[in-house]
Amino acid sequence: MILKEHLQPFIGQQVLFAKGYAKGFNPEILINEVITNVRSWGKYLIISFSNFSIKIHLGLFGSYKINERGKNEASLHISCENDEVNFYISNVKLFQVPPEQLFDWTADVMSPDFNIKNARGKLLAKPEKLICDALLDQDIFAGSGNIVKNEVLFRTRVHPESKIGLIPVRKQNEIIKEVLTFCQDFYHWRKAGVLKKHLEAHEKETCPRNHIPLIKADLGKTNRHCYFCTVCQKKYY
Repeated sequence: MILKEHLQPFIGQQVLFAKGYAKGFNPEILINEVITNVRSWGKYLIISFSNFSIKIHLGLFGSYKINERGKNEASLHISCENDEVNFYISNVKLFQVPPEQLFDWTADVMSPDFNIKNARGKLLAKPEKLICDALLDQDIFAGSGNIVKNEVLFRTRVHPESKIGLIPVRKQNEIIKEVLTFCQDFYHWRKAGVLKKHLEAHEKETCPRNHIPLIKADLGKTNRHCYFCTVCQKKYY
């Protein structure tokens, strides 16, 4: 979301030079093309041109620089008329299908088109799935990540190993709404550089409600770090 905003000045600019070690396509195909749109879907950045788009995922270790360059070779370097951008250690793919057909925009947690009813239906369709895995499922919550998972479950007082089908519908609705609320807060806090001081569970040692040690464990099929309290987070099983 923040990267998308930083790249808005590129819209309407013609690509003068492009290179990089992105797999699957030759970056030179971008030369002389005009950037028509820059959007985000979940954790993907989508740069569109007249007949195709490129999808960029920074992942855990990726980074970018605008109008400056790092020491290492870029996964993708794009020079335009007035600006340049470099993506490092990033997954870059080209696709010719219109983004509207490829991505479910109603699943993007930062989109005004996010559909709560659809999210609820996707949860109910997977009753045996653990909620800690569901909150990382990009088909349900595009843009959610490990911090979101841990903070939302702590705020809604739900144990990460709870099975979706056993969580009351009222509590499921609370989880979905908290995902949307927290992701908006996450965006503003990160933009202001104050995210860490607002976190209550992720990478914390003590429960701020009960003042006992938080449990840290890699749970679910995703096997990602979970931070939770055994007293105030109820396990539905």
